[in-house]
Amino acid sequence: MTSRCHRCGAELEKNQFVRGDRCHSCEADTRCCRNCEFDDPSFGTQCREPQAEAVSDRESANFCEFFEPRRREGGPRKAPEPGPSKNRASFDDLFKKKG
Repeated sequence: MTSRCHRCGAELEKNQFVRGDRCHSCEADTRCCRNCEFDDPSFGTQCREPQAEAVSDRESANFCEFFEPRRREGGPRKAPEPGPSKNRASFDDLFKKKG
């Protein structure tokens, strides 16, 4: 597997993750939370590394000492679809009036 840009999906070189490096295709910062193995929007801090400090702009370069380049195939990472979850819909169904 290779590392790919979080924004455009272009393949990144393994030595292309120094702060200030940019994607050769779209100019996005490469050493940023969105390109990190620990990035996870489902966590409160959006990071699976418990010791990492919270970062407000996850697409900009930062100095996080826990950064690990994410390895993935394919294009840019897709955000989860917004909308109510299946569990929420089931909960709401409990209170609908039948009649």
